Amino acid sequence: MTGEPHPVIRLVSVVKIYGTGEAAVQALRGVSLDVVDKDYVAIMGASGSGKSTMMNIIGCLDVPSAGEFLIDGIDTSSLDEQQLAVVRNRKIGFVFQAFNLIPRMTALRNVELPLSYAGLKAAERRHRAEAALRLVGLAERMHSQPKQLSGGQQQRVAVARALVTAPSLILADEPTGNLDTKASQDLMEVFDRLNAAGRTIVLITHEADVAAHAKRAIQVQDGRIVADRRVTPPGALPPLLTQPTVPS
Repeated sequence: MTGEPHPVIRLVSVVKIYGTGEAAVQALRGVSLDVVDKDYVAIMGASGSGKSTMMNIIGCLDVPSAGEFLIDGIDTSSLDEQQLAVVRNRKIGFVFQAFNLIPRMTALRNVELPLSYAGLKAAERRHRAEAALRLVGLAERMHSQPKQLSGGQQQRVAVARALVTAPSLILADEPTGNLDTKASQDLMEVFDRLNAAGRTIVLITHEADVAAHAKRAIQVQDGRIVADRRVTPPGALPPLLTQPTVPS
C-alpha cells in the first residue's frame, strides 16, 4: 500500500469507433486517463473533439470498441447492460445541461426519485433527499415545483438528485450551459464546496471560466488528450473556493 488515492476512473488505451468500413469514425484514439478519489477535473474540447464520447464511456452510457474502462476498480467490459445500469445508479451521479426535472413533482420528490428506483423506504428516501437539498442550499425550497424555481435553483435540484445515492463520482455535462452568469457562478461554488467535502467531480465543458474551478484541466482534440494540466493536488481545496464549507 502506497497511501496514494485510488482511481475512481481508469481508462486504458480506450478506442471508440462508430460505424463500419468507409463510414467508420474513430471518436477516441487510444485515450488513457486516471481520475483519483477527491479530484475535480474539467474535460474540455471543441464540438467533435471526442469529449462527449469520453463522457458517455465514463458514465457507462457507452462502451469502448477497444481498451479498458474501470470505475471504482470494476472492469466494465465484463458487464452486461443490466449490470451497467446498476453501476450507473450506484456509482455515478449525473448532472446534465438540461435539468430533466419532472414538472409536477416538488424539488423533494424529484430528488427522492433515484431512491425510489433503488427500493428504499419512504422515510429513508425523504431523510436523504432533504439532506441533499440542504447541501446545495435549497432547504427553503424543498416543496417548490420546478416552475416556481429559477434556472439556477432547478440545476441545484438536479445536483441534489445526483448526490442522493452517495455516488463515487459526480459527472456533469455542460452543467452551466442553460444558466446566466450569476447562476453559473452560484452553481460552480456549490461544486467547489462539494469537492472540498470529498466528492470526486468530472465536468465536461467548453467554458474556460467553468474549467478554472477544477483542480485539473484536460484538453481533448481529434479523439486524443492533447493537454493535461494539474492546478492543485487532488486532496487540496479547489483553486477558486472562497470558504471551505458546504452550504447549509
